[in-house]
Amino acid sequence: MKLKIEAELDYGLESRTDILLQIEAATLPDQNILFEQFDAGSTTYLARISSEDSIGTRVWLSCDERLKCHYAAEVEVTRRNEDISRLTADLVHTLPHEAVRYLMASRYCPSDEFQSFVAAEFGHVNGGAAVREMADWIKARFTYSPGASGPSTTALETFVQRRGICRDFAHVLITLARAKAIPARMVSCYGPDVQPPDFHAVAQVWLDGRWHLVDPTGMSSPDRIAIVGVGRDAADIAFMTSYGWATIRRQVVRVTEAG
Repeated sequence: MKLKIEAELDYGLESRTDILLQIEAATLPDQNILFEQFDAGSTTYLARISSEDSIGTRVWLSCDERLKCHYAAEVEVTRRNEDISRLTADLVHTLPHEAVRYLMASRYCPSDEFQSFVAAEFGHVNGGAAVREMADWIKARFTYSPGASGPSTTALETFVQRRGICRDFAHVLITLARAKAIPARMVSCYGPDVQPPDFHAVAQVWLDGRWHLVDPTGMSSPDRIAIVGVGRDAADIAFMTSYGWATIRRQVVRVTEAG
């Protein structure tokens, strides 16, 4: 399917500020960029660098007083929406380099604290079936509640509060999967069915020798997602990291199916 994407960022800055943006859809074997336009507005510096695992790009900007940028793209997604419950987990000692780092606990995903819970709740299933049950468990028990969490909220806090937004749902699924010895990472993306419309975050798990997308909010599916970047958790995939005070004036994300 084809997705039409548009993102607008307008932030006030107290002084000259360095900003790292990650909002451009990545070029991937199952995701083709048909059209793309990035307007950074008035900047004193602009440079592109590779993102985590060389998936997508980040943009360094240096701005005075205001960041006002616009991104537009049309992306063709050829990824299939497969049933992960049929997939098997790789034996831990056979995992390749690209997957091993995503077994480890990280800043927002303290998976080492969830091993007993996972053994008790999901010990009867393995591989993709376990991930599917975890995602369904989160969707059934957690409330999607904008404003219920903040930038520093961890999976443990979300687990206790049972509410949050897409990043929180993804953090919990990633944490549970890692506690089950299944590599899992976080994915920033765009999806046409995200409500309210915004930058979206889902999980990606390593099964049967490759990565598979899973959205525990249930708002998107692999064949309707345009990937931006990946990382251990929200710290690696933030759409904007500001090295100075930034105040939001306007932020809009629009994602629709292209005709």
